[in-house]
Amino acid sequence: MHPRIPELQQRLENTLEGWLPESHILPGRLHEAMRYSALDGGKRIRPVLTYATGMALGVPLEQLDGPACAVELIHVYSLVHDDLPAMDDDDLRRGKPTCHKAYDDATAILVGDALQALAFQILATDPAMVPDPAARLRMVGRLAQAAGSRGMVGGQGIDLVSAGRQLDIAELEDMHIHKTGALIRSAVALGALSQPETTPEVLKGLDRFAKCIGLAFQIQDDILDVEGDTQTLGKTQGSDQARDKATYPALIGLEDSKAQARELVDRALEAVSPLGDEAELLRWIARYIVERIH
Repeated sequence: MHPRIPELQQRLENTLEGWLPESHILPGRLHEAMRYSALDGGKRIRPVLTYATGMALGVPLEQLDGPACAVELIHVYSLVHDDLPAMDDDDLRRGKPTCHKAYDDATAILVGDALQALAFQILATDPAMVPDPAARLRMVGRLAQAAGSRGMVGGQGIDLVSAGRQLDIAELEDMHIHKTGALIRSAVALGALSQPETTPEVLKGLDRFAKCIGLAFQIQDDILDVEGDTQTLGKTQGSDQARDKATYPALIGLEDSKAQARELVDRALEAVSPLGDEAELLRWIARYIVERIH
């Protein structure tokens, strides 16, 4: 584990604690379920990417707290909704019962809706973020696009209509560019946009980095669905295979999937090489993505 990761994870946890309404505030059960879903769990890779990108560009951590929280809240909302019976119908998430199992389906739907709204409230109102209104507006636009039908939600829609149908490798890659890659790209973009002086060339390099690690992340997820175990993963092992979902190992085999993930990480590392030592944490995250076991 990189020594900065636990520090950033805890920083995010503390900041989320402050933004999420307490359970004694009406409607109490909804706020309790929001906190249940968003706190104390997960690797926090997306917000850590926001922190790491901003750090590489000299942005103070307090200016990155808001964007990091916003990205994570969008991610958590997507997990809560994806786990619902009408979607992936999962019982376990981050090592504990999914939101609709701990509460009920209707509450889980409202939790996702509320978390998504809170993400944009943070970007609009956090006083510690970059003061430049144009930079904030670009952040809102990037995250909204990444979360919507042209990004994460669109990817989930492709996934739903693809279940039980054999995709080719181009279709599978397109699905994951939307479903997983878009939010990872926005996590990096929000860190970069927190530094208004970031040049277009640096922004392009960071986006190439994010594209590569986003796809590598999904390939590794597919690999772990084959090789992992439920206790380590924190979610049900083999769930993709059980639902006959298209995966990289199913299409190109396990070893070729691993080779492709490693190649994508190499391309990501090359993309941030101009940033020098300041991007050391970004490089560590890229390597971690294909070495993780959960």
